[in-house]
Amino acid sequence: MNPSNHIANELLKVLSKKIGSSVLVDYGLGSPLRLKRGTLLVLAIRLAGDLKSEIKEDRVGVVLPPGLAGVLANLALFFADKIPVNLNFTLGSVAIKQSMEDAEIKTILTAKAVRKKFPEFPWLDNWMDLGEKLKAYRKEKFFLFRQLAWLSLFPRSFVRSHEVPSQGGEKEAALLFTSGSSGNPKGVALSHRNLLSNCHQISQVGLFSEDAKILANLPLFHSFGFTIATLYPLLDGLEIVAAPSPLDVTTSIRAIRDEKVEVLMGTPTFLRGYLRKGKVEDLASVRYVVAGAEKTPPSFREKWEKEVDCKYLEGYGLTETSPVLSFNVPGEGSRENSVGRLLPGVESKVVDADTKEDLTDGESGILCFRGPNVFPGYLNQLEKTTEVLSEDGWFLTGDLGRIDGEGFLFIEGRLSRFSKIGGEMVPHETVEEAVLKTLDLPDENDPVCVVVGMEDESKGERLVLLSSIDLAKDELHRNLAKAGLPNLWIPRDIRKVETIPILPTGKLDLLEIKKLVAES
Repeated sequence: MNPSNHIANELLKVLSKKIGSSVLVDYGLGSPLRLKRGTLLVLAIRLAGDLKSEIKEDRVGVVLPPGLAGVLANLALFFADKIPVNLNFTLGSVAIKQSMEDAEIKTILTAKAVRKKFPEFPWLDNWMDLGEKLKAYRKEKFFLFRQLAWLSLFPRSFVRSHEVPSQGGEKEAALLFTSGSSGNPKGVALSHRNLLSNCHQISQVGLFSEDAKILANLPLFHSFGFTIATLYPLLDGLEIVAAPSPLDVTTSIRAIRDEKVEVLMGTPTFLRGYLRKGKVEDLASVRYVVAGAEKTPPSFREKWEKEVDCKYLEGYGLTETSPVLSFNVPGEGSRENSVGRLLPGVESKVVDADTKEDLTDGESGILCFRGPNVFPGYLNQLEKTTEVLSEDGWFLTGDLGRIDGEGFLFIEGRLSRFSKIGGEMVPHETVEEAVLKTLDLPDENDPVCVVVGMEDESKGERLVLLSSIDLAKDELHRNLAKAGLPNLWIPRDIRKVETIPILPTGKLDLLEIKKLVAES
């Protein structure tokens, strides 16, 4: 992979070789639909021609699930030299409208079935029905057959004759929006260099075998689903086994079992479903789980490895880093409770949360990274960009952590999930874990409590504990103190709520949680 190239050019190189090899199996259409490399390439180029003639603007919205529709739409947009903007259809209509306005989206690629499923989505008047396009292409059997024959017999001539963009580099390749867990979604503009570099970095680690089958059921609006489960396997020649949603556990398990999937990727929130509904024989082919996007409770990792008999490998990344920065690999490349070593080409440093001065190795502070996969900035938000990106390319993540002497990265939490009380930094997640342990509740289930920091005149901040279960306040305080939790860390303000808000991605919905605190 050449990071200076255009993604379309790199995809063309891969898909034009071994054109009879399976590239995609889609379990979202009832019976599995199997697609070969050559067929996917010809369809993508055909659709790209329509996109170029029918859509004038550069950025195009995409609202489609993983699988044939989602993959084909994104590939065709790359081949048409346009910028796919996979929209988060789980956000509220206000946030979606704002995202589309920010991205200047005038047209959406989708399907009638998707529009019917999400009637509350603020659909635009201009939309392209991918299902209807595919129906029309089926009637062009002679044209498609001729293209496939040309590709098969004269691949070099085929490649030369199709005008696929070749210059990528720092040009914007894709636009993803952050989940908005702690504020309004921000548009993260990723360049061709960013995405190709990250895919190459992942490939260099050597976790995936040449014939690996990867389950892709994460939404394409999530950087995990877009880069790691879709773009990376296409560029590295791996086979994608797609299911429509991580919430459709039954279909995902059927795909894993029937296709003998080796690699699962997801968040702990979504992975829990496999243990609840799957049998040992359903997951027998799985060699690795690559988890990220949220912290894995140690007890859940232990439970997974015991019940499924495969390695549970935790990684770390952010939308702004395309997204992968690190992950554990089997053997000596793994450390308990860490998120692994940094990928090749990624530099790191740790700075003090208050002074932003560099800290020495092993000290805890705000994690900063620099590398070819780090984004160039937020869309139309220069002020927010300068807050997190230095002139010499360092990205200030807002995550607290440390790197040990062997280069393993340990995440201690988001800075926004710490409170400064009496001059001491109090980690909300540590308090939550202590509460669960005191109540003898498993931490691998959906959250039943969350700690929030509120302004306090005397101490700067105070802790508020929201709980969806009844708690005996005095007893909880005694047990937390008995367990060794510092007095400053014990929440004095405990409030009952119906549920703890979480986002569709499994992360805590901090905006809604703060609203709950204000309302209660």
